[in-house]
Formats: sequence, C-alpha cells, structure tokens
Amino acid sequence: MTIAAILFDADGVIQRPTIDWRGALATFVRPDQAADEFVLDLMAAEQPSLVGKGDFRDAIAEVLDRWDSTTPVDGVMELWRHFEAEPEVVELIQDLRAAGIACHLATNQQSYRRAIMHDERHYGDWFDQTFYSCDLGVAKPDGAYFTSILQTIDQPASSVLFIDDNENNVKGARGVGLHAELYDLVDGTDALRSLLKRYELPTSN
Repeated sequence: MTIAAILFDADGVIQRPTIDWRGALATFVRPDQAADEFVLDLMAAEQPSLVGKGDFRDAIAEVLDRWDSTTPVDGVMELWRHFEAEPEVVELIQDLRAAGIACHLATNQQSYRRAIMHDERHYGDWFDQTFYSCDLGVAKPDGAYFTSILQTIDQPASSVLFIDDNENNVKGARGVGLHAELYDLVDGTDALRSLLKRYELPTSN
C-alpha cells in the first residue's frame, strides 16, 4: 500500500491534558450532587458547538444554571486551556512531512478550543492542513467528516491513514475506506513509530 497522507487526531494522540479536568469539573457542584452526571451534562452540552451550532459559553451557562452552581462560566471554560502537545509526536510529524508525506490535523473541537489551538498556539504550523469539526459542520465519527476532508486534500481514501484514540472514530474512518488505527499517547511514541512502520512510513529512531 502507498500512504500519501495521514490524518492525526488531537486529544490523546498529539496532546494530553495537564490537569485532572474531570476532577476539577467535579468541584463545581455541591458535595450532595452527582459529579459524574454533571460532567456528562457538560459533555452533552458541548456537542452542538463541536459542529458549529450554538455557543459553547451559552451552553455552559445553561448547565451551571441547571445545577445551581455558583461557578462563573469563565472558570469552567478555563479548564479547556489546560493541555499540551507531546514534542516527540510533533517532531515525528515534521519528519514525515519532510519525507513527502502530507500530515493533517483532524479533530473535533468547538470554536473556543479551536482558537486556542490554531490562533494562540499555532498548530497550523505543524500540519499541511487543519480540519476542525466546528469549521466543517460535521464531527467524527460521521463518515461525512472524513469524506469532506478527502475532497479537500484531493486524495482517495485508500491512500490516507487516520490515527485516533477513539475506537468509534476509527470505525467511522474505516467505514468510508480509510486506513485507520487506534493509538493513545499513554502507549508512548515508540508505539506510534511501530504503527507507522507497519504502513512502511519513514520514522526517526
């Protein structure tokens, strides 16, 4: 097989949280309330903004109101800033690009997180193209997410490899013909190199 392009997920593949964000979210409700349910409520409230519908800030405000939380909206949104990219993965991506393999970011994000990643931290410098679900209007694992990217990069699905830490996303990519593999940063960068080698892609070390 010949892989001409790779789509990299963000969270869990090239970047990781720098705090226990679920634990932090749990402090925003009273001790007598179910913290896990509060977190699930917030995650559900984020879904429309991942495809560019509604405002995440407004969604958070509604959740806080439902739970009678006195935490300010900005206090909740601040948690979405606490992440960092893994330098070894970023370096590996640059090595691939230098070898002629197009590398693209393919991630589900709402516009606030997109602004942090793309505008503040300049993730676009690391990739040939970046694809944020809030811009595309569709999110993984929907097959339309992947077909939209394929049309933009002008590559057949059979020449594209997708890497994600979510099994449903991997299945969604395979469903439209992409090569797709499960990978999580917790497995270490050597595991990522081994994955790439299986596809006869160049890696450092």
